[in-house]
Amino acid sequence: MSGATTENADPAELRKFDAIAHEWWDPAGSSRPLHELNPARVEYLERTVGLAGKTIVDVGCGGGILCEAMVRAGGHVLGIDLAPSVIEVARAHAAGSGLEIDYRSITAEALSAERPGGFDLVTCMEMLEHVPDPASTLAALAALVRPGGDVVVSTLNRTWVSFLVAIIGAEYLARALPRGTHDYLKFIRPSELARWGRTAGLVLRDLTGVGYDPITRSFGLSRHAAVNYLAHFRRADS
Repeated sequence: MSGATTENADPAELRKFDAIAHEWWDPAGSSRPLHELNPARVEYLERTVGLAGKTIVDVGCGGGILCEAMVRAGGHVLGIDLAPSVIEVARAHAAGSGLEIDYRSITAEALSAERPGGFDLVTCMEMLEHVPDPASTLAALAALVRPGGDVVVSTLNRTWVSFLVAIIGAEYLARALPRGTHDYLKFIRPSELARWGRTAGLVLRDLTGVGYDPITRSFGLSRHAAVNYLAHFRRADS
């Protein structure tokens, strides 16, 4: 994960993700939920914006699970993250897979100063709930995308259901995630996300929930957004 600026990144969060970097590509390790979630994320991206031929930046890319899937779907991808060890893992795995992906340890603000409006699509998955000021991060995502381009984010809704599922269930009962992965108070309601988007010049085009089937251990797109959800924004043309 990554914050948008050094000031908007929690050092404890960066250390947390650095510590599990070596397990990032182990589908049975601490990043298992990301592997299980990735097909649903890619399905959503293909359904809402399409990936082939798009210039894409994945903010908070981690070890590159989504980046590699987007490249395989025909996208031209840059992944950025502030956790040094996960960037190293991402580079090594892409090289071993024969995939051309650029990875950088840089903030979203710094990149937007270099390449303002330089991307067709900006993705930011499972990161907003880990930064001190998610509204600032969303504004940085808006600065990175071209006018008329798309921003897609995913995060956790702040409901009693998400507390039971994402924290009690996933971290304490199923132990699918390390304890302390999430802070319930940092979960984000869709109304909050939409308001921040409007302030940043983004129009919310779609909101879709993500459901989990514990029998098949797979995620799927859902009409219910009480726990995980994906949001598709479009930047105004002018």
